[in-house]
Formats: sequence, C-alpha cells, structure tokens
Amino acid sequence: MDIRDSRTRRLLFTILLFALVVPNGIAQSSKDDKAAAELREAKDAKQNDGQITMDATSHKEPAPVSAVDFVLSVDGAPSMGSEKAPLAIVEFGDYECPYCSQHANQVLPQIVTDYVEAGKVRYFFKDFPLGSIHPEAFKGAEAARCAGEQGKYWEMHDRLFGDRQPLAMKVWPVYLLALGLDASQFLQCLDEGKYGAQIRKDIQEAEKYHVPGTPSFYLGTLNSDGSGMKAVRMLRGFTAYNAFRKTLDQMLSSQGEQNDKFD
Repeated sequence: MDIRDSRTRRLLFTILLFALVVPNGIAQSSKDDKAAAELREAKDAKQNDGQITMDATSHKEPAPVSAVDFVLSVDGAPSMGSEKAPLAIVEFGDYECPYCSQHANQVLPQIVTDYVEAGKVRYFFKDFPLGSIHPEAFKGAEAARCAGEQGKYWEMHDRLFGDRQPLAMKVWPVYLLALGLDASQFLQCLDEGKYGAQIRKDIQEAEKYHVPGTPSFYLGTLNSDGSGMKAVRMLRGFTAYNAFRKTLDQMLSSQGEQNDKFD
C-alpha cells in the first residue's frame, strides 16, 4: 500500500481517527449498549427457540446427542487442524448469536487444545446468520472471511465473538489495526461482498438439512478428498465441553475398534 497515494492517505487517516475517537464514544455509551444487548438476547430466546438448549449459567444436563446420516460440504469452509485428523466437527454459527459467543469463549478453546492441536479433530465453521433477528450477522460473516484472505480468519472470529458490543457498533478500522491487516484489501473485499455467495450457500445447506438453529455442531469423518463430511452425530445449542469430550472419545474409540478388525 503506497502511502503517497491520496486515497491511501485518506484511508489511513480515517482508520486512525476511528481508532482514537470511536472507542471513547463506545465507552461512554456502554450502559446503553449493555441494556440493548440484554434486551436483544431476551428477544432472541423468545423468537428463536431453536437457538438455545442450555444457558451457560444453568446446571441442566448438556444438550442430547442426536444421530444423523448425511454428507455436509466443507469445500471452502474455514477450518483448523490436521487434514489427517480421524474426526471432524462442523459448526453452524451466527456472529450475533449469544450462545455461539459462549461456545467460542468457553468451550472451543478446550476442544482446540485437547483435540484439534492433538491431531484428533479438524474443526470447520459454516455461516448460518439468522437475518430476521440478527441483521448484522451476515456482515460479520463477510468480515471474518475477508480477514481469512490474509490468514487471519480465526483471529477475526475470536474478536467478533469476544466483543459483546452489538455488531452494528463494530469499528472495522480498530480491528484492522489490531490484527495487522492490509486495510485497502480488507475494505475492498467487504464493500464488494466478495464472500456473500459462499455465505448464502452455507445458509442454503443449513436449510436443506434442517439445521435447528445456532450454534449447531455436526460430528463425523471427512471423505477421501476432504471436500465433505459424513455427519453421524449432532449436538444442538450451547453444549458443555464434557458432552463434546464424551461424544468425541466414544467416536474415536469406535473408530479404533473398527480399524483393529481390519489389521
């Protein structure tokens, strides 16, 4: 990015201006934002009963595991973990969903440590923004994908879910500076809606297989070329880590027993 170019200089000035001014404005209105967020979350629970199965602070049993049998496309879906991992998890998520945020902050880090980094699971994220109640979620999904162009998908994913301000208040310039992204590339990607078609494809697949809400998790094995996953188990809603651990360990054990039969 050539700083001698006038458009580039204006862009950098805008980024610095937002970085200095907007966070202060957000801090001043934090009480109003918090109240608005709480009101929206209450509305979510009433309008979208498929989106919640267990509150993070409750002591209820984790969401039950359901058996499923179909193949989900993971072609083009952001992922982390070894391509040789014996199991895969596909999450359908929404960047304005409070229960997706709880999963991202409370459960996913443990899954990453115990299974993804251990080479046992490859983790995929597919977008299912619920536009009727989360009008900014689609733009959040686009932002994460645009950051992914520069190798920062999961960093943007974590920031979007870690910041509990409403997405309408997101200040992209602050995020750009924090993640070290090329500003012109990111903003052009976002303005052009470069990944809109891919996100709509995820939505269509979620509707095809009657994904009940967000977050929803499908567990299974990848096909030989890694473009699809045969889903055999589904966990619905915010689910405690122990439920993931129990299900994954059972599947790994079963897979190991099957392999032993052919040795």
